[in-house]
Amino acid sequence: MRKKAILITGASGEIGQALITSLSQMSPMPILTLDLHPVPQEFMSLCSHISGDILDHNLLARLVTEYDFEMIFHLAALLSTRSEFSPELAHQVNVDGTLALLQVAAEQSQRRGKPVRFIFPSSIAAYGMPNLATKERDRSVKEWQWNNPTTMYGCNKLYCEQLGIYYSKHYQQLSANKPVMLDFRSLRFPGLISAFTMPSGGTTDYGPEMLHAAAKGERYACFVREDSVLPFMAMPDAVTALLQLSAAPVESLNHLIYNVTSFSISASDFRDHVLRAFPQAQITFDPDWQRQGIVDSWPAELNDEAARRDWGWAPAYDLQRAFDEYLVPNIHRRYHR
Repeated sequence: MRKKAILITGASGEIGQALITSLSQMSPMPILTLDLHPVPQEFMSLCSHISGDILDHNLLARLVTEYDFEMIFHLAALLSTRSEFSPELAHQVNVDGTLALLQVAAEQSQRRGKPVRFIFPSSIAAYGMPNLATKERDRSVKEWQWNNPTTMYGCNKLYCEQLGIYYSKHYQQLSANKPVMLDFRSLRFPGLISAFTMPSGGTTDYGPEMLHAAAKGERYACFVREDSVLPFMAMPDAVTALLQLSAAPVESLNHLIYNVTSFSISASDFRDHVLRAFPQAQITFDPDWQRQGIVDSWPAELNDEAARRDWGWAPAYDLQRAFDEYLVPNIHRRYHR
């Protein structure tokens, strides 16, 4: 008999670790984690961990025979900057891995006669604006606007959203009997800022890189212009958003894809907030024009009215609270114990 479980892929990162902690407190359901890397030792008592590759079809086939997944949080991905250097690998990880997992969820939904809930973190990278004038004019972008990504990562995320919609609404649409569909839900995140983990290849990483370099007493040359504006969110709010969306009653959801955001800020204003906390910080601007082009194609703000209306989304951390209560105290402790 298969064991019921919640599956978290890409679980060794900060979002995955926070989900393990929260889900273990919220539900008696066993948690299964999958990642190329081990989860830290302190989480081993809260989950069953498998070190493996999302592209390993034999591994997925074995998991299907052993587990009945109630919910899947699919966090595993190759991020934006690295995806530009390895586009074929990015497609394999971000698209092929997601497709394989969607197929698992679809088959399990049919076999048990109940939808598997599939939670998929997407990204601001799914947008693509043609020029700065358009970015300024259409400052706050809704989910269906400007879905013209210019990066491999953005293309991957947008396509996987469409795959999720297909498996949730149209799977096997020509068959004589309508199957039980999976329950796909996706969040488009802005730039995420963590006090506890180092940036790892995202185009919005100039913000957290400033903070960590300042706390370590290192010089930092920001790779975007001072006037570059993007939306951001503190990591705890990202975890909260995933948990809130996963728990929302299906009848309350009018969309499958939702924007969420907290605050928008220019690179120069971000520097000024860092300098208030770390007055000795040495931060300059030396734009990388290739990466700048990507930043310029992403909206200055994400319109998250639908998430606020449908499932009560509201960030706990605005700009000031994010710096004063989460980022600065925790980063300071990290480097000045």
